[in-house]
Amino acid sequence: MALAPTDNVRTFRVDDDDDGIRLDRWFKRHLPDVSFNLVSRWARTGQVRIDGRRAAPGDRLQTGQTLRVPPAEPTLAEGPGARPQRVVEPLSDDEAAYVQDMVMAKGRDWFMLNKPPGLATQGGTKTVQHIDRLLDGLADAQGHRPKLVHRLDKDTSGVLLVARSARAAGHFAKAFSGRTARKVYWALIVGVPSLDEGVVDAPLAKQPGTGGEKMHVDEENGLPARTRYRLIDRAGNRAAWVELQPMTGRTHQLRAHMAAIGHPIVGDAKYGGAEAFLTGGISRKMHLHARRLKVEGLDGKPIDYTADLPAHFAESLATLGFEQIAGEMMPLDTPDPAKSPVTKAKRVAAAAKSARKARKGERRARGSAPLTKPTSRKPKRK
Repeated sequence: MALAPTDNVRTFRVDDDDDGIRLDRWFKRHLPDVSFNLVSRWARTGQVRIDGRRAAPGDRLQTGQTLRVPPAEPTLAEGPGARPQRVVEPLSDDEAAYVQDMVMAKGRDWFMLNKPPGLATQGGTKTVQHIDRLLDGLADAQGHRPKLVHRLDKDTSGVLLVARSARAAGHFAKAFSGRTARKVYWALIVGVPSLDEGVVDAPLAKQPGTGGEKMHVDEENGLPARTRYRLIDRAGNRAAWVELQPMTGRTHQLRAHMAAIGHPIVGDAKYGGAEAFLTGGISRKMHLHARRLKVEGLDGKPIDYTADLPAHFAESLATLGFEQIAGEMMPLDTPDPAKSPVTKAKRVAAAAKSARKARKGERRARGSAPLTKPTSRKPKRK
């Protein structure tokens, strides 16, 4: 809780959620732009104090204590070649309104946002605007700002859960890491899978030479990765609308898996290249949307919300002749690997190679977009 500053010195009162936490961890939680080296220097020079007494980074905080923090140092350099500390600019009224408009629902311990495509979840070297910064616009009257629990890729839209307190963040983070949170995505993919549903079981690893920005199937060194897909509808052999459920949580998992089986997500140039785009007025933006999230709250009651599609995705569905009611009628059942056909890693690589050869041959023969073999049956609408 932030108290009124005096001469730019900031004063905070330790809340229940921070009882017993180390001082350096408190800074990482509440003032992440303040580095450990700076905290240590402030402690050595007596500039950071607990209830008026000098403090050390390892000191444990107690509820109700008052923490004195000196003003931020915008041009601090902490060693040869060190970058200046970046001072986060306060949100404008428009930015605060922007994040408030994302709120679909809220509870005592959480906010449920509908993240727009093109907005990063967290910042980086060249990323100034992101959800984590905008969360200041959802701070309560005591100055508590929500905390991120999970992430969505910059170009992925949809449901994003943020926690109102450290206790809630810990609870929800455990649900995500323990795979008890249920996440459902909608995607448009190029072509149509040979099976109406299945589980892509292909280990993923960072692709060498990409700086960790891209994943690829790696049977020897990859981490286990499993994605369930179900066909919702198809536009001939040109494209398909699928429901995706990640059974593990690897970076870019859905995108890498769909590309690996020869059906990249429409608009995903990173994993599908030029073949990830459709003609006929279909947007070139990525068509991957976190449609639904179901997770248990701190009170044991389920939190279950769906996010409306962004404009480009909804327009593409309409252009391809799809009706949203078809996706909404898909039941949220628990994926059962024993009942779902599984695509093993070796078959994934073989299918991807075969698909690439087929596309090249069709382009040479007809100079048009590739077609895949039609499936033996259409999905039943309920």
